[in-house]
Amino acid sequence: MKIALITQYYKPEMGAPQNRLYEMVTGLKSLDNDLIVITGMPNYPAGRIFDEYNGKFSYKDNLDNVPVYRYWLYATNTKKTLKRIWNMVSFSLTALFSLKHLRKFKPDYIIVESPPLTLCLTAWLLSKVCRARLVSNISDLWPLSARELGAISGDSFTYKGLEKIESFIYKKSSICLGQSSEIVEYMSAHGANNTFLFRNGVDPSRFEGLRSNRKDYEALKIVYAGLLGYAQGIFDICKSIDFYKLGVEFHIYGAGGEQELIEQYLADNPGRGIFYHGKVTREQIPQILVDSDVALIPLVVNIYGAVPSKIYEAMAAGLPILFSGEGEGQRIIEKYNLGWVAPAKDYNKMIENIGSFMQEPKQVEEKKKNCIRCANEVFNRPKQIAGLNEYLEKKLMD
Repeated sequence: MKIALITQYYKPEMGAPQNRLYEMVTGLKSLDNDLIVITGMPNYPAGRIFDEYNGKFSYKDNLDNVPVYRYWLYATNTKKTLKRIWNMVSFSLTALFSLKHLRKFKPDYIIVESPPLTLCLTAWLLSKVCRARLVSNISDLWPLSARELGAISGDSFTYKGLEKIESFIYKKSSICLGQSSEIVEYMSAHGANNTFLFRNGVDPSRFEGLRSNRKDYEALKIVYAGLLGYAQGIFDICKSIDFYKLGVEFHIYGAGGEQELIEQYLADNPGRGIFYHGKVTREQIPQILVDSDVALIPLVVNIYGAVPSKIYEAMAAGLPILFSGEGEGQRIIEKYNLGWVAPAKDYNKMIENIGSFMQEPKQVEEKKKNCIRCANEVFNRPKQIAGLNEYLEKKLMD
């Protein structure tokens, strides 16, 4: 098959969507498919185009023998609505210039990553011109997620317009891929004809052979590795829990909107058992997790359909999970007995769960085994990609 991916985010940017899409592309490539990627100039998470790409309208990369065509966009990481909308719309417009590459490539499928939702319209137009089948890969439900985060009013003209675009895309897509069961159910109820559950998952091979470098005398190590955004609420956790008094350490890796707040707070309030290490690469994550004892994965707001990808990486590292939040992520933790759950922002329950981890070694060992089993058997990304490849081949014959 010949497959084109259109996404606003891609390597060398760091982040869950970038890693997931990169592994999807390389995985499909390994199954004897031809691929190209259409994406924006790298700018995430700082909201500034990387120096080596700055000042260019278009640029061609080649990553793992896959051509990557990049186009200018308005880069920002602000919370201001108008600037965020222009960020999404700008790439949705400049991505149209990829038409000459797509025509030459002649894809069987064009897979588009959403959000941003407006990019799906671009992909639909390109698929019509190129006579390719459109596959919408929905990782977050827009505009529903934006409303739940308080970024947009459900009564606004903008929201209602985005709802119409959403329904149009579901109906016009040959296939709609969903990252969670909630997303698949939602799409089916809102006009999608063919849906396929394509979970984020994890590649367990990235964790094979790794051994912890920690010493027995070191304090219990809780780790968070990911986006430091307002939806994760790491800043409030730092303010609300004195990890030193609990006899544990909390180690933070990542970057995002709360980074400066966290750094300033830790500088003003030392001795709370909290350590910030800055952002790290995708390749560093497995060893960081293996060197830890338990993963903290919080969500301040329940975003319908969202499942934090950090859950899957913690599984592969054999780390029990301290989950804070609701939704499908919570249900996965509980269904497979992978850790302990607390309501969002319930810091007393989080402290209680940390105590349970320290006082219940038999449960800890059971949860570790459950994590590794789920990573290998249930949420194995290579198996997910192989299933997607089989599904696409079957649908191409219809």
